[in-house]
Amino acid sequence: MTPLTFADLPALGAHGFDTMFDVRSPAEYAHDHIPGAISLPVLSDAERAQVGTIYTKDSPFAARKLGAALVARNAATHIETALAGCDGSWRPLVYCWRGGQRSASFASILTQIGWRAQTLAGGYRSFRRLVTGMLYDHALPHRLILLDGYTGTAKTALLPLLAAQGLQVVDLEGLARHRGSMLGAVPDGQPSQPGFESGLAMALARLDPVRPVLVEAESSRIGRLNLPAALWSAMCAAPRIAVTAAPQARAAYLTRAYADVLADPDRLSDLLDPLRAFRGHKVVDQWQAQLRAGQGQALALALMTQHYDPAYAASRLRHGVVPTASVDAGDLGPDALARVAARIAGLVSGM
Repeated sequence: MTPLTFADLPALGAHGFDTMFDVRSPAEYAHDHIPGAISLPVLSDAERAQVGTIYTKDSPFAARKLGAALVARNAATHIETALAGCDGSWRPLVYCWRGGQRSASFASILTQIGWRAQTLAGGYRSFRRLVTGMLYDHALPHRLILLDGYTGTAKTALLPLLAAQGLQVVDLEGLARHRGSMLGAVPDGQPSQPGFESGLAMALARLDPVRPVLVEAESSRIGRLNLPAALWSAMCAAPRIAVTAAPQARAAYLTRAYADVLADPDRLSDLLDPLRAFRGHKVVDQWQAQLRAGQGQALALALMTQHYDPAYAASRLRHGVVPTASVDAGDLGPDALARVAARIAGLVSGM
């Protein structure tokens, strides 16, 4: 069985196999994996640590012997459970850390059964090199257009509407699992930096670089994650379409979009406290009083006018940002956003 080599991420994304399996340990998979791959570990985290300890402290031979026994035992369990419904025509692609013994051993067992299994040359590490090459070593070939606008102008909500208009979009906040502000954390937490980069790279690999790609204007960090160098460079040079709306409409939209945050006043109050260093005690005390009084929309309006908008305006001035075009989003309701998406699609076609 000759391991397969893919020249780039688009080729890997179009691998053509029925299923891709990551046979590394659960912790390795959780840290990062090829998007779309299913975890089917042939060694548990504890088993991998045990084999590694024997390899370094006892002998490589003893470690390989134990590893082979464990892989065979776990492979038997997978065949009897997760793979029980796969018919004779099923074609899996299998990878491990560097395309070595774990994936080769498991794929060999599968081929002995009659399945047309293949392994990925270089394993996860070869995939990671492709990701790094795209996001750090070379300029992106994609032509980006930024969706700009003050906080509360529903930029993220517009992305799926723009995709429905036939435009190419990348949802950076969705990939980062964060809504982009100090209040933007989501319950499941963010992926690792490599995990974010893997999702981003494969999302870009699926797009036609000849056609424009819309992304939301962001800072160089989303939560605790950094935007990769090639993406940030392309974003800094990209034209912008600004979405505008009246402050009251934005405040009402934010109240709806951040209902989960407003539902936990104690946590939100704690999140506001660090802003005392920037906005002063009097201002933050006022915000927290509005929060305690259940005045969610008033708080959203105050945060916009006293914190987010001034910070955003200063950043625009500092970086010399001038939008190419702007679109008024009205009341930011569903009908208004549908009209805005259609208007933006028209603007993009002329850019």
